[in-house]
Amino acid sequence: MNQTRSYGDPARYLTRLHVAEDCLDLPYTQEIIERAQLPVTVVSERGAPDIDGDYPYNLSAGKRHLLLCRNRGAFFKPCPGTREYRCCDYQVLNIGMNCPMDCVYCILQAYLNNPWLSFFVNVEDLFAELATALEHEPQRFFRIGTGEFTDSLALDSLTHLSPRLVRFIADRSNAVLELKSKSVNIGNLKGLDHQGRTIVAWSLNSPTIMAREEIRAATFDERLQAAAQCAQWGYSLAFHFDPIILHDGWEEGYRQTIRRLFASVPAESIVYISMGALRYLPALKQIAAERFPASRFFYQEFIDGLDGKRRYFRTQRVAMYRVILNELQKYAHPRTCIYFCMENDTIWREVFGFVPEDQGGLPAMLDRAVRWA
Repeated sequence: MNQTRSYGDPARYLTRLHVAEDCLDLPYTQEIIERAQLPVTVVSERGAPDIDGDYPYNLSAGKRHLLLCRNRGAFFKPCPGTREYRCCDYQVLNIGMNCPMDCVYCILQAYLNNPWLSFFVNVEDLFAELATALEHEPQRFFRIGTGEFTDSLALDSLTHLSPRLVRFIADRSNAVLELKSKSVNIGNLKGLDHQGRTIVAWSLNSPTIMAREEIRAATFDERLQAAAQCAQWGYSLAFHFDPIILHDGWEEGYRQTIRRLFASVPAESIVYISMGALRYLPALKQIAAERFPASRFFYQEFIDGLDGKRRYFRTQRVAMYRVILNELQKYAHPRTCIYFCMENDTIWREVFGFVPEDQGGLPAMLDRAVRWA
């Protein structure tokens, strides 16, 4: 599939709301129902939408359904990294599960077991838990993101959660918030007194991958325009080249993306840029192959990583990283932190010439980058 037009707001893809009975009377639930203007089905307290077919093959149908429910577990947790690869000590704020966009490589296809989208409407519990965590460790600096199990902004036109989060974090001296997206639903960020404590981030790839493998995501031009607008509103920015995928013309493709990025966005607004080569749970290959038979990149050569995920051979990863890093370093601001997401020290030394511990550790590197912004 070649993306030649804008998909618009991903929330427009939804066709039905499902509401857990114990959430129906919440004012926030009623706000979302009123904005969505979609048919509503009430399900039991722990019930679920009835989507025909078996998971994951009913995912395409399930992505049209949004369940408004309570999160009965913890909202705020450390990023589920692994011991074998360098983690950045990111903290995840879980606002929901799954995403209306449909990227071929999305790990959630093999990680989740429900085809529908979920959004947690007990936001008073979310903010209370977050406040307690931040106040409990006032000397610790928290980098918080909502984009681990869903897209941070894809449903924001319905939920209007981003202004609540931005205003909350603006008053917290020991935290920053990252809103990471492949959509361009930034309208709710305009005019907010964010105090420089919210980072708006986008995933980027080569133009070929963005066009063919990121279904219902914003176009490259749209992402660049949205990033430039957020910079004008005073937000710091971040970009994630993840997953980096081997494909015909990959070298020039990634160079083109980088050149266009820095031609559109002021370098001094970018606090960090991550790189991560394609890695996936073994189950994802068959799922993606059956859901997206035209995609071929899962048939390349991979090895089993120490974390149980499939990865490109080390020499291939190093070759791709060096090309991308060399291009980034031509344009990036000296204080922008360029780093690996989930790579080992051997790769760090081969590509960067140092390991994070040489500079105080990866969390400290990112903290410094955020604090100068």
